[in-house]
Amino acid sequence: MDKAEIKEKIKGILLSVLQHDNFEMVDELSAKDVDGWDSLTHMDIITEIESLFGVRFKLKELNKLNNLGNLIDLVKGKLDEK
Repeated sequence: MDKAEIKEKIKGILLSVLQHDNFEMVDELSAKDVDGWDSLTHMDIITEIESLFGVRFKLKELNKLNNLGNLIDLVKGKLDEK
């Protein structure tokens, strides 16, 4: 799966969890840029991503995430390991 496909699937999760689309899907996007993306919704987003892609993240991996681009790279890396 390429990065564009991963990005589209993550977009669907963000739309579902946040229940709005008042953000642009750019690699620099971070939680602070999006209304309603707080620590609770962040965990919902991560859980949905793990479920959809069939991957599991380690806490240290999540702590290193700064933006959407990092998240996409992490998911791609996990999928490539399979």
